[in-house]
Order: sequence, then structure tokens, then C-alpha cells
Amino acid sequence: MALASLFARSRRTASTFFLRSSRQLHSTPNKNGDVSSISAQKGRRRIWWSSSLVPLAIGAASAASFAILSQSYPSISQSSSALDSKGVKVGGKGSTELVVKGEYKEVPKELVAELKTILQDNLTTDYDERYFHGKPQNSFHKSVNIPDVVVFPRSEEEVSKILKSCNKYKVPIVPYGGATSIEGHTLAPKGGVCIDMSLMKRVKALHVEDMDVVVEPGIGWQELNEQLEQYGLFFPLDPGPGATIGGMCATRCSGSLAVRYGTMRDNVISLKVVLPNGDVVKTASRARKSAAGYDLTRLIIGSEGTLGVITEVTLRLQKIPQHSVVAVCNFLTVKDAADVAIATMMSGIQVSRVELLDEVLIRALNMANGKNLKEVPTLMFEFIGTEAYAREQTQIVQEIASKHNGSDFVFAEESEAKKELWKMRKEALWACYAMAPGHEAMTTDVCVPLSHLGELISRSKKELDASPLLCAVIAHAGDGNFHTCIMFDPNNEEQRKEAERLNNLMVHSALSMDGTCTGEHGVGTGKMKYLEKEHGIEALQTMKKIKKALDPNDIMNPAKLIPPHVCY
Repeated sequence: MALASLFARSRRTASTFFLRSSRQLHSTPNKNGDVSSISAQKGRRRIWWSSSLVPLAIGAASAASFAILSQSYPSISQSSSALDSKGVKVGGKGSTELVVKGEYKEVPKELVAELKTILQDNLTTDYDERYFHGKPQNSFHKSVNIPDVVVFPRSEEEVSKILKSCNKYKVPIVPYGGATSIEGHTLAPKGGVCIDMSLMKRVKALHVEDMDVVVEPGIGWQELNEQLEQYGLFFPLDPGPGATIGGMCATRCSGSLAVRYGTMRDNVISLKVVLPNGDVVKTASRARKSAAGYDLTRLIIGSEGTLGVITEVTLRLQKIPQHSVVAVCNFLTVKDAADVAIATMMSGIQVSRVELLDEVLIRALNMANGKNLKEVPTLMFEFIGTEAYAREQTQIVQEIASKHNGSDFVFAEESEAKKELWKMRKEALWACYAMAPGHEAMTTDVCVPLSHLGELISRSKKELDASPLLCAVIAHAGDGNFHTCIMFDPNNEEQRKEAERLNNLMVHSALSMDGTCTGEHGVGTGKMKYLEKEHGIEALQTMKKIKKALDPNDIMNPAKLIPPHVCY
């Protein structure tokens, strides 16, 4: 059984125990009363990603694995009274706060009544459901507050009414998709309303001859591709399992195929967005190109729910490749591997994937999958096209690798062998969790111009290897983007500070090379502190003006993306 599936099963099992325990710990009744709906919860995932539950996925777990279940988490009434009356600006210059704080105001009962009228049963104020939505599944980021209400709209009209009501009462709204983001995007530091888009997951229109599809935001990219396969088409972006199209637009994500097909910015043709005042805006037509007016589509992509709620997405599709070859090659150092990735791109070969894995990550994958791969820096390639063309590309890259200390060059063409290799790659994060039970992952996301990748990885690797923390490197080496999974004990302040030091080191190194603090994960709360150095205060002030123009009451995903110290 796949490691991800085992995690999902173990965390679902543990979540039942956690929810039962949390009810005992939090006996304070909700101020608004319990208006939770059973129908609103049907068909939705309830997977808890607390890393202390990881040992369940790989074998016997000790009692210590459940230590987190006995921790006391504040209820809404408790958390609001514990807040600093001035609020704490998190994400500004030099901030290293672990828990995001914010000013809390009780949601008016009149708003809850309006939302019940709009949504009927698709609304809940149940504490467990609110806590679940207030804690990202794959992120160590936390917030002192959680949403007061969670709503589940079924249509664009309902979304419009929800936003209009929240805007009237100036109550914060946090859009919620697959909850796979890792920078605290779905935290609710000011409480408010969480708008879960999971019930809006229809494929509204498929235009096979135009190679595009119109979908609602709650559909996952994997689910979409399952439906498209019979038509010989697919959507080429492949972020983490469970990500939804709406969330992918909001974070401007990409994945391992971005080196050939581009990022979300390049694969979205048009959007429909509900603005904070309830207005519905269509950003473009279905034409493949247009020079008509401001590019509102690109404005919304990457806005992380701070400007509106996406209700419809028109996506560019690709033909499923006729043939593909997956090649794997070993190297003495990560610098050698990075140099081969750069040389491959410079050669003009149109690879569809170039993934770099260091020896620590290979060791984690071996442990998690019962494999015996050579534990050295490794490159994984994918070549597509006709059978003859794919094999020709493979041979050329093999020659390039041999000039940079490459060895053990092997390739797979059989379908099952290829799936197994990419399945292991996709499970890299869970493999790291399994290697460090009870730990959280601080995942870096720097990206630099391709010519600087070797230098950055080499410089970072020296620091990572010297650190007492477990650190694994994985890179989308074809476009200069690399991640480090820095495993740390969230209850150990020294470990958290060391993880933060390593993260800062890599970010500032990348920025000095004209790179970025985030290539695909987005800003959320975790990366805000780097934005002024990357963009300059003038650019941030421009962003703030756009935000103020579209969202004057600052209700859309507040305390995210734009650092709080920015004013104009």
C-alpha cells in the first residue's frame, strides 16, 4: 500500500481519538450555539497531519507518539482573552514567531443567522470542525485563533451572498481548498468565517477540440486528470497530492512538470472571482491570447485569497504523451547533479521532469518503501515524445551525465516501473516524517536563475550537513527551484531556531542571486518577512493599494501575503 495511503488511514483513525479527547478538554460551550450540520460533512476528508502520528504509518507506535493528543488547545473564548491587546504583527521584518496572533472580535449573531438562511444545513460552528479547518494539514504554522464558523457553499451565487454578508459586518473570510499548503495560508488569526470550497467540484464544460476545460475550484488535479484520461488529455501541473484547482490558482503553484509546461500562471486561461463586496468578475474569455485590458487573471493567480474567492477556472490542457522514458542517474555530489541538470537544459533537450534528490532523501525513501537504492545524490529525468525521440534524448543526457561524474545510469519504459519511481518521489515529504517521528517539517522553497542553482545547492548543503537537524534536499532542478525538508521538534525551542536559521540562510542566499524566497509554495504567513528584501517597499506599497482598492474592509484572508508593517 502506498505510504501516503497509510498516512491517510492512520491519521483518520487517530483523528477520531483526537476529536473525542478535544471534546473532553474543551467543555466551554460555543457562544453562538451549535448549529453544526451532518450533511455539510458528508464526503469530505478528515485527515490529521500531526507529525506525531507518523509512526502509525510504518509500524508500531509508542505511547509517546500520542503526546500531542493530550495538549490543551484554547477555545475561541479562551484564545481571545489570552491575546495581546495590541495584537502582534507577525511576518514583518525579522519576525520568527511560531504562533500567528491577531485581534479577535466575536462574530455577530446576526451574521450567523444570515449565513444559515443562505446555506441551510451547509454551515457549522462545531468546535472540532472549526479546529480542523484552523490547523493546516501539512504545516507547522499555528494560529492562536480558529474560525468561528465554517461554511460549505454549493454555488457561485451562495459565495457571493456569503461575501456580501461578511463584508457588511466586516468579518474576516478565509478561503479553504485542499488544505495542502504549507505556509499557513488557511490560518484564521482573527477568527471569522472559513469558506470551504470542497462541495464546488464540478467539471462544468470540456472543450476537447480547444483543449481546455472549465471547472469549479474544489476539484482536485488528480481527480480532474482521471476524468480527462478517456479523452487523451491531461492537466499538466502536479503539486502535492490532495491539492485542489482553486488552491493551486491562489498560491500560483507548479510542480515537477513545470520545467516543460510552466506554472499555474501559464496554464489558466480565465477565472471567475467573487470580490469582497459580492460582485462576480470574469477575468477573460476562452481565447488563448488577448491584449484587451489589464490582465486580471494573473492578478488573482497567486493572490492567496486576499482579493476574492475563485468560483470558476478555465484551464489549458495537454495531450497525454505518446511515449515516455524515466531515467535515474547517481552522482558523487549535489553540485555534480545540479551541473548536469543545467547542462541538459542548455542542450535544448525538452525534458518534462528533472528532479534532484540528495542522499538523505534517498535514505528516507529506502526506509519508507523497503527499497535498496544507492544513497547518493540522484537525478530523475522524464523524456516524452515518440518512442524513438524519447530514447534519443535519454542517450544524449547519459553522455552529458558521464562528463560530470554520473554513474549507474538506468532507465525505465514499462508503465508500472515508471509509476513506482514517481510515486516514491511524490511521497518524499511523508518519507521524511517517517524518518523523524514526532517532528515537524520546515520546508524551504527558494528558486534562483538556473545558472546559480549549483552554487546555491552546494553552499546550502554544507550548512545542512553540519546542522544537528535531519535535513533532506529535493529540487525541481530544471527550473532552479529546490526544497529542503528541515525536520525539527516543535517543542524544542533550540531546534526550531536552528531550523529557522537554516531557512533564513537559504532564502537570503537565493535573494542575493536575484532569486525568490518562494518558487511555488506561496507566501502565507511564513514568507512575509522576506518580501521587502525581495521586492522593495515600493512594490509592497503598490500591492497594498491594490488590496485596499478591492478589499477596503480587509476581510479577505487578513494577515497574509502583505507584511503588516507596509503602509502607504
